Amino acid sequence: MPTSKDVAAAAGVSQSTVSYVMSGKRPISEKTRLRVEAAIEQLTYRPNAGARALASRKSQVIGLVLPITPEAHLGSLMEFIAVIAATARRLDHDVLLVTDEEGSQGLERVVGQQLCDGLILMQVEADDERIPVVRKLRVPVVFIGIPNDSAGLNCIDADFARAGELCVEEMAAAGHTSGVIIGWRPRLVGSRLNYVGRFLGGANAAAERLGVSLNHVPATSDRRSIEAAVDACIAGAEGKPAFVSPDVTVLELLPRILHERGLEPGKDASIIAVGPTPDVLIELQESTVLDLQPREVSRRAVEILFSLMQADRPDKDGLLELIPPRVTHRHGTAGPTVPVTQSIH
Repeated sequence: MPTSKDVAAAAGVSQSTVSYVMSGKRPISEKTRLRVEAAIEQLTYRPNAGARALASRKSQVIGLVLPITPEAHLGSLMEFIAVIAATARRLDHDVLLVTDEEGSQGLERVVGQQLCDGLILMQVEADDERIPVVRKLRVPVVFIGIPNDSAGLNCIDADFARAGELCVEEMAAAGHTSGVIIGWRPRLVGSRLNYVGRFLGGANAAAERLGVSLNHVPATSDRRSIEAAVDACIAGAEGKPAFVSPDVTVLELLPRILHERGLEPGKDASIIAVGPTPDVLIELQESTVLDLQPREVSRRAVEILFSLMQADRPDKDGLLELIPPRVTHRHGTAGPTVPVTQSIH
């Protein structure tokens, strides 16, 4: 692997001159600079992270601020982290994970010490205490999530309200007049994260518009509680019952519980799975799957951050981008008889 000493020899200059060309700390003649740059290109020299930081006065690192809370689903969060890291790496940057034990002071620390060139914030609360600090930071920030006061902020998220609407529209299209949403967990429903409220708000609005009777039962990991919710829905359904759930545990158990009651998913009952993991799809071959596209949300969050980092004067008005849910109908699902996948815009 070539070193800066090799570059200096090829360019016919001192090693310190190579350093000055890279860091910009001292004026170097155009002729000398071009010789050094040509040698770097010829040798395919790649400076280490510290040298790159000196050359660009940038850290080549973005910060990912992720509070680890009791209601967080670590499997889902890891999907975000993996895509963010891969996208940043493709753009020649590394990711610094900040788990937020320091709260807002942690943001000020990583920016104040020039540890990163921009930040992505996750687990965004409705009235997020980090917002006043973010508004004062000297680096671009992108929120994955939408706080109540998003004025001037850069936010991206799945379109949870549209996802809720789509679930009810799927019910109505399949001929259901009633259904139940099993999920989210009680502590998540009562938390300050507002995406649950956005989903339920969209679902309730669509139910009222389409004349569908809709109940919401908080999810639980207890099978008996899930069975009770299923039995109540079956007893109260006019025709075939319909179930919606974003909860992995519920989605794993639902097909089995229905089969035990003589009901075949996709024929005698409909299941709409919201944002499940790939493993869950094995159990849900005869259901409608509504993918909230976390990978696309993650990828776009990084792309937005990089566009802000490269802008001379970032737009102070901020932006709001919602990623539409993606719907897949599988064979036997109550509704369309031909399997089809489509993005809903």
